[in-house]
Amino acid sequence: MFRSLLLTLATALLVPATAFADPTAEELLKKYDAVMGPVNFLASIEMTAHRDDGTTRTYKMSVLKKGDDKFRATFAEPAAVRGQEMLRQGDNLWVYMPNLKRAVRLANRDSFQGGDFNNADVLRVNYQADYTAKLVPDAGRADAWELELHAKTKDAAYDMIKLWMRKADSQPIKGEYYTASGKMLRMADFTDFKAYNGLTRPGKISMKNMLATQRYSTMSWDAMDTNVNPPTGKFVLDDLGK
Repeated sequence: MFRSLLLTLATALLVPATAFADPTAEELLKKYDAVMGPVNFLASIEMTAHRDDGTTRTYKMSVLKKGDDKFRATFAEPAAVRGQEMLRQGDNLWVYMPNLKRAVRLANRDSFQGGDFNNADVLRVNYQADYTAKLVPDAGRADAWELELHAKTKDAAYDMIKLWMRKADSQPIKGEYYTASGKMLRMADFTDFKAYNGLTRPGKISMKNMLATQRYSTMSWDAMDTNVNPPTGKFVLDDLGK
């Protein structure tokens, strides 16, 4: 009986430690992908680019996603880009130019419409495929976990990322984006958390340009429908412009 009592007490002492154990880096990365890039969605997005000279330019677009590697963005505003479309199939990316009536290849790390996000930031959200991750111990913030991500593919948006995720709900709240040499290129704040069809995620990202500090861009999700199943035919080159 005494041994049984000791075993019961030992088990009881172990339960809290197990129940409150930190998630692994892989679990947090999976959560990030589920929040920022659900499997299928149709979203209405607005991006405003703030330039060095104090001017701004606002882009309105719809973005359609299917699976892990198919994206299609269609631009409605401003007039100069109306009718342009961007298509991602796997590791390939194109922009369709209505005036040329043809598609032009793009690079993942090129600027997205001249703003401070790059193309992969918007049209490639698969951190589990693109990065290895580790938790940073004693990160200095009691309210958040810090992840350090290192690219494992040339198609990743950045060579290295520091990402902070809120402990209360595992939502991303801050990101820092680096070159392989350790130079910081961008810094992002994730804010305005909203529920879209039951999916809670940041409704706004502010991306600061750390190389040209007068520049920054904001991207806001006005609506997101995750209850869609777009046909594969929407993600082929021949369908662009139609």
